[in-house]
Amino acid sequence: MEQRLSFITLAVADVARSRVFYVDGLRWRPIFEADDVLMLPVADRLILSLWSITGFTAEIGEPPSPGIAPITLAHNVETEAEVDGVLAEAERLGAFVAPAVRRDWGGYSGYFADPDGFRWEVALNPGETGEFVLPPRRRSEH
Repeated sequence: MEQRLSFITLAVADVARSRVFYVDGLRWRPIFEADDVLMLPVADRLILSLWSITGFTAEIGEPPSPGIAPITLAHNVETEAEVDGVLAEAERLGAFVAPAVRRDWGGYSGYFADPDGFRWEVALNPGETGEFVLPPRRRSEH
């Protein structure tokens, strides 16, 4: 198997509510939409799939567990101001936000929760790892 990830699928309670948050609020553009699924390209050859709990359960054979999912999604940026800006935008959309702080590992990050409680880290990650995850158009500007 190649070392590659193609989809991240999250089970959501209300696909329309997720659409309001991600498409109308954050202004992300879907690649596919149906009543029970919303697919958003988030990186080169990577799609975030927001699937109704009913559809998710039918596909995998069991319902997702309630509570805070033991996973975070991350969005890296180049500056502390960008971290704060993304968190402020999420807060304006009604998301729960844990403000950014300087981390022991040398970065600066905070979190917000989407309408289903999935936690997004917004981070400035210094060094080679941080450079690796930034889009090529941004890396070349350094």
